[in-house]
Amino acid sequence: MDIRDKLACNDGFITRWTRAYAEQGLPGLVSYYPGRAPRQPAEKIEARVLNYTLKRTPRDGSTHWSSRKLAAELGDISFMSVQRIWQKHGLRPHRLRRHMMSNDPDFETKAADVIGLYLNPPEHAAVFSVDEKTAIQALDRKDRMLPLSPGRAESHGFEYKRNGTLSLFAALNTRTGEVIGKTAARHTSEQFVTFLEEIKASQPADREIHVICDNVSSHKTERVRAFLQANPNVQMHYTPTYSSWLNQVENWFSRIQRSVITRGVFTSVKDLDKKIMRFIRQYNKDARPIKWKYDNPRRRYHADSSVSVN
Repeated sequence: MDIRDKLACNDGFITRWTRAYAEQGLPGLVSYYPGRAPRQPAEKIEARVLNYTLKRTPRDGSTHWSSRKLAAELGDISFMSVQRIWQKHGLRPHRLRRHMMSNDPDFETKAADVIGLYLNPPEHAAVFSVDEKTAIQALDRKDRMLPLSPGRAESHGFEYKRNGTLSLFAALNTRTGEVIGKTAARHTSEQFVTFLEEIKASQPADREIHVICDNVSSHKTERVRAFLQANPNVQMHYTPTYSSWLNQVENWFSRIQRSVITRGVFTSVKDLDKKIMRFIRQYNKDARPIKWKYDNPRRRYHADSSVSVN
């Protein structure tokens, strides 16, 4: 009774040990419970996991750790403990994000100019965010599509047939959200100037027009400069290099990519053109402007500034 109370154990535990001692003496106690190596302090184990995760890579040539690989490498910790430590410190070695830094020396000036047009556009002026989505493939599937059904996702055959490509010019009116679209077989400066003419024709003759676009070579040719000289009410605003995220029309391009192009089946380039233009017409019936905001308005413009799009 005294032993049980002192050790806070049950009768079965005491019986097992007293029987082992009665049968084998002290050697019986050692063989019955060989013991284990003392565990390292939790802080030391955590530090080792963090050190391996952040500063080393697996010896098998893998680019990152899995919880099981790291547990096997350390040898004295379970993979579940590795996962708990990662979760505590917000580490996700399996995740990968991509970024692009602008090397434009005039980044601040150009970014302020473009974002100023979004947040505080000139009164009575039209602001268009313009770009091209090039080489859109008209893909047809060789096998029949299996439609969506309860418990089964829509399925497309793996093999496809290429029926040509098409380029899409798009101009997003930043005030209304409406899109002017034009398709072309090729992406050239001549086609871009023709599209600028369409943008100009969509507005009253005396209206000031601001066009936001990137730095691709077809936007800065002699043809474009001649058009701007002949139309002084049209002004071009170029985004900083490697800063396509500043161009609002890219947001709309991602929408048409998801809604029409990625899962689309196109029997010809003409079929692709028809479906793209139909989407634009339907979109414009309920078009809405994109709302922009700064994550932190007090920060100045830098190449690593954070601007979010809602």
